[in-house]
Amino acid sequence: MAYDYELVKVEIVDGVATMTLNRPPLNPLNADLFMQIGQCAKELSVDDEVRAVVLTGGEKNFAAGADIKEMVEQTPVMISKFIGIAQASFTAVEDIPKPVIAAINGFALGGGCELAICADWRYAHEDAKIGQPEILLGIIPGAGGTQRLPRLIGPAKAKEMIYSGRFYSAQECLEMGLVQKVVSGEESVIEYARKVASKYANGPAVALAMAKKAINKGMECSIEEGLLIEAHGIALCFGSEDQKIGMRTFLEEGPGKAKFTGR
Repeated sequence: MAYDYELVKVEIVDGVATMTLNRPPLNPLNADLFMQIGQCAKELSVDDEVRAVVLTGGEKNFAAGADIKEMVEQTPVMISKFIGIAQASFTAVEDIPKPVIAAINGFALGGGCELAICADWRYAHEDAKIGQPEILLGIIPGAGGTQRLPRLIGPAKAKEMIYSGRFYSAQECLEMGLVQKVVSGEESVIEYARKVASKYANGPAVALAMAKKAINKGMECSIEEGLLIEAHGIALCFGSEDQKIGMRTFLEEGPGKAKFTGR
C-alpha cells in the first residue's frame, strides 16, 4: 500500500500501523483531512501487512475539532456535504476489521472526540482533555457524536457531555468508560498503545475481524439479527488457517500456546 497522504502519516512496524494526523499543532479537521482519514482507513482495512492499528494525532494533540474557519459561512446544503464526508470517513475507521486503539495526547475535542470513539479502545495521557463542545458554537456534533457516544457511555452521560460542552479530564473519562487506560508522567501513550496493539497483531486475524463485526453490527440490530451475524462469523473462522492451528495446538499442547499466522 502507498499511504501517500499529505495530512495523514502511516508507519508500519511488525504488523502494527500507526496512523498519525498531520495538520499540526491542533490537527483541525477540514474536508481534505476528513477525506484522507477515510481513504487511509480503507487502505488499512485491506492491507494484509497490517494486523492492528494505533490512531493518534501525535505527542502534543489528538485533534481539537473541525476547522471552524472552513465551516463558519457554509449554507445548510454545503454543510450537509461536509458532514457527509466526515461521517463516511469516520465510519470507515470504525469498520477497520482489525483492533484499533486511539492514543490521545492533548485535546480530543468535537470531531477529535468523535474520531477517537470510532476506535475499539481509547488510551489517554493524564493531561488530555476530551469533550464535545459543539453546543458552545450553537450547533451539535455531526460526525457521529450523538450516535456513537450514547452507545459507548450511555445516553445520560452522553447528554451531559454534549449539552454542557465542557472539557473532561482523562481521569473523568476513565471513570465513565470513555477511556480504558490513562498513562502518566513521561510515559508515552502512543508507545503504550503500540505495545498493546502488538499483542493483537500476533492474534488470529480472521477471528478478530469476525468478533469485531459481530459486536459492532450486533449493537445496531435485534438480538435475532445479531445472532445470525455471529453464526456467519464463526462459520467463516473455520475457513481460516488460524482456526486449524488454534484447535490443534489446544489438543496437543493445551490452551494459550498457538502461534497464529493471521491467515
